[in-house]
Amino acid sequence: MSDLSQIVKAYDVRGTVPDQWDERTAEALGAAFTQVLDAAGEPGEAVLIAHDMRATGPGLAAAFAAGVRAEGRRVIELGLASTDMLYYASGALDLPGAMFTASHNPAQYNGIKMCRSGARPIGQDSGLADIRDRARALLDRGERPAGEPVAPAERRDLLADYAAHLRKLVDLSTIRPLKVVVDAGNGMGGHTVPTVLGDAALPALPLEIVPLYFELDGTFPNHEANPLDPKNLVDLQRAVVAHGADIGLAFDGDADRCFVVDERGEPVSPSAITALVAARELAKHPGSTVIHNLITSRAVPEIIREHGGEPVVARVGHSFIKAEMARTNAIFGGEHSAHYYFRDFWFADTGMLAAMHTLAALGEQSQPLSVLAGVFERYVASGEINSTVADQAAKVAEVRAAYPEAEVDELDGLTLRFPDGAWFNLRASNTEPLLRLNVEGPTEERMISLRDEVLERVRR
Repeated sequence: MSDLSQIVKAYDVRGTVPDQWDERTAEALGAAFTQVLDAAGEPGEAVLIAHDMRATGPGLAAAFAAGVRAEGRRVIELGLASTDMLYYASGALDLPGAMFTASHNPAQYNGIKMCRSGARPIGQDSGLADIRDRARALLDRGERPAGEPVAPAERRDLLADYAAHLRKLVDLSTIRPLKVVVDAGNGMGGHTVPTVLGDAALPALPLEIVPLYFELDGTFPNHEANPLDPKNLVDLQRAVVAHGADIGLAFDGDADRCFVVDERGEPVSPSAITALVAARELAKHPGSTVIHNLITSRAVPEIIREHGGEPVVARVGHSFIKAEMARTNAIFGGEHSAHYYFRDFWFADTGMLAAMHTLAALGEQSQPLSVLAGVFERYVASGEINSTVADQAAKVAEVRAAYPEAEVDELDGLTLRFPDGAWFNLRASNTEPLLRLNVEGPTEERMISLRDEVLERVRR
């Protein structure tokens, strides 16, 4: 259990329970997290802790809380929450926090996303490696945190406060009536959507919500809570058409990502949503910076500039995006994986707020979503394609050598750009022997040709 390198990833903790980590590991991580906060002079006497619907969540969260309390900090338990609800609490209360979730991973996984006060991210370069090493030392010595626990944990329910905050940022009360199918995938969207978009605790909005799989179930009996995989969107696509809905929304397991389907049942790319939200935010804050990662469509920086903004590219991953947003005071940031970040949300990511922007844009005019989104869909993308490769670096070098005419960018993996506007990015997974390929072209024919050519080289 002390080989934490297997579960401490670039941005979070994640692994199978109980074979890769267990409650004893969680307790050591809680103590180590608190030690790192204390060493950095992190303000606040308490730590926020929340968990998703996975069966192992409550036990792991309680063990982590024991480690925190033994190191002298109080614990505020939020109970069931989405990841962006934990970020809301961290920002609103100005306290550090830990969210127990494995996001879109299968049922046997669990993990922890940690943040400093104000929802500031913790990654490998901003404290996570130190947390790993301190926890490993505790486990190797066979020690438990030695301090006397402080006051018992306090329990707080912030769901209604979280929903009210989002509604202040995007007013949906005056839009035209919309029928919205929401696929929660048995994840935390089933917990948050009834309050944020429904009338569970706040006044009703002009939205008719058609729920799919709102029952919280960490075994994911209907499909994986991973909308990035097209097979997990099929039920939503069918339901949108069957109900004659205006839009479909799909959330991942911890509901921090949101994918959109139009009235025809066709997916709307996260790049188009990034451009749409960027245009709306720039209308309120002209001249602001907008962050996008290098795998979003090249339409994204074009549209940002057209709306008077300044596009800035960043590496893939929330800790990189959040750091760049804080550095540039960016109003908004978007990734190809449907993570969306907002300055008004402490630079943190929230799929729910992106969904609300999309609903507002759709409800403020009379066109269907396919027409509205089409304005932001200028090029043809492949989506992310994974290939198992033993020697990732050698294969990337081989692919690079095959295209001497291309413009080279190595900000994050290998990006090659061609004179006709086509490009591809090839980057290694942080955790698996995979190469991830994204291709975009000015036409479908060009994209397919380049995609197949690169894949043939990668898989040769």
